Amino acid sequence: MHDIPLRIADVLLEVEANLRISGKWEPEQPTEKALASDQPFCLDTLAFEQWLQWIFLPRMKEIVEHAHPLPIKSGIYEYAEECLHNKDLQSSDLLTLIKRFDDLISIQSSVVRH
Repeated sequence: MHDIPLRIADVLLEVEANLRISGKWEPEQPTEKALASDQPFCLDTLAFEQWLQWIFLPRMKEIVEHAHPLPIKSGIYEYAEECLHNKDLQSSDLLTLIKRFDDLISIQSSVVRH
């Protein structure tokens, strides 16, 4: 399962492409205060798509590019489903990608434990 980081990298690229194609990629970074929220997913300061762009993608790219340990678990899909449920086709595709990410993290964690 050593290919999991590569598969995660592919999912990250697809998430970014989805945000760009759907017009949800923002050219300007939110304020430092908004990015510094201590709430999960910065839910009090950012839209979910903003959190993906400005927090999730940079952190995960850093982890993958520098071969840092992957998270032990991921529960992004549940929150994403709540935020994106029935919005549009691109949101449905984004949900599929996020589910794939969560699944890959679960697979990696089960392999590491054994």
